[in-house]
Amino acid sequence: MSTEIQRRIHEFLDASELAFEIMECDPALADTAVFCERYGIPLENSVNTLLVKAKTGGERFAACVLLANTRLDVNRVVRKRLEARRVSFASADETRELTGMEIGGVTPLCLPEDLPLWIDQRVMQAQYIILGGGDRSSKIKISPHIFEQVPCCTIIDGLATISPAEA
Repeated sequence: MSTEIQRRIHEFLDASELAFEIMECDPALADTAVFCERYGIPLENSVNTLLVKAKTGGERFAACVLLANTRLDVNRVVRKRLEARRVSFASADETRELTGMEIGGVTPLCLPEDLPLWIDQRVMQAQYIILGGGDRSSKIKISPHIFEQVPCCTIIDGLATISPAEA
């Protein structure tokens, strides 16, 4: 991760006045399921930040934030919000180009202001959340109330659904 992104994330966290913890992790273990298993983090507290893109009607992207024990409702909610007939997940290259971050470390903090940020309502109900740290070697433990300080984010009821394994 660039030092500029790291600096912006740390400044944002410090300015939030919320308690937070930077958790170091092995970059090889940064993907959510592996990270949670290795470091003993419940899936219901771990957050995924996924970039999606419209494949019809012009290229448009959005960042979606959901708990790791849920699934993004791409075919209904995301497609409708992006006003597209077809949507897909952004590629690793598109994610890196848009955010400056690698998949497995994308944080919803300090994203480009013109990138819509949609937060599933369930995230806001967690006691604490674990976010990507902006790179594959760190995670951030913080209150979901951090999203009250993130500009241009929208809390959406039903953005994600319960994963079949969690139902």
